[in-house]
Amino acid sequence: MIARIIRRLILGLFTILAVYAVTFLLVISIPGNPLQQSERSLPREVEQALRARYDMDNNWRYFTQFLTGAIQLDFGPSFTYNDWTCTQIVASALPVSLLLGTLAMLLAVGIGVPLGALSAAYRYGWLDSIVTTIVLLIVSLPTFVVGSVFLLLFAVKWNWCPIGGWGSLSHLPLPALTLSLPFLAAIIRLTRASMLDVFGSDYIRTAVAKGLRPSTVIWKHAMKPAFLPVLSYLGPATAQALTGSFVVEKVFGVPGLGQHFVNAALNRDAGLVLGTTLVFSTILVTLNLLVDVWYAWLDPRIAGAV
Repeated sequence: MIARIIRRLILGLFTILAVYAVTFLLVISIPGNPLQQSERSLPREVEQALRARYDMDNNWRYFTQFLTGAIQLDFGPSFTYNDWTCTQIVASALPVSLLLGTLAMLLAVGIGVPLGALSAAYRYGWLDSIVTTIVLLIVSLPTFVVGSVFLLLFAVKWNWCPIGGWGSLSHLPLPALTLSLPFLAAIIRLTRASMLDVFGSDYIRTAVAKGLRPSTVIWKHAMKPAFLPVLSYLGPATAQALTGSFVVEKVFGVPGLGQHFVNAALNRDAGLVLGTTLVFSTILVTLNLLVDVWYAWLDPRIAGAV
């Protein structure tokens, strides 16, 4: 088991390097560069000096420079934010995205799994109908619409929460709830479908025939195998939530990593793009490995595949 985990770690490092290299190729393939922005027109001599300073005319040296920076966690100065280095921007925004994403996923799992299980247990009943309707509404409404409605109701009309911003616990509930909703809907659907499949198993019918209470059958016997598809979904979903959502951050004024990534891409800020990409890919690879290990613990039959 340990040897397989070490092998997966090595493969994960190569995966991160491949993502980093492909991102660099995409960055240098985009027409223009941060020195050519219309609001920052530079004299030709100054632009040439800056290009020579950062080896922007030699793609290989440019890449090795960023590769060395990735190892040292130093991606150079940002061309988007004056007087900031890319490392400082990532370091300041990452804790915000991690906190927001963690709370969002806790809400999604803590609410979605029980609702999905109860919806399956009372299939075609009134509870199942309510849960299914809620899921359809969540899936149908864009995140920016839901966030705007939450702001109008809870911040403007009822004054329960501040109107955007960041810095206190009162700023957390609305963006965390908004960010959690798409994941919540997916987890409810996965849990419901998986529970219905498990309910048809022989050992569940045996447990029911023995006269066990429905709650014992659901939570003790059916939940563990039914949770496996949800666990597979949690890896990439948690990575997506932890790295933040550009839309949610824009609506609520959250200084997270998502908006920095989008702004860096729009402004062709290579250092910041590569820095945020390194963070995204590292979190994704790490969480997928943790999910696989947890999967093997829940289902020992696949432990050899980890």
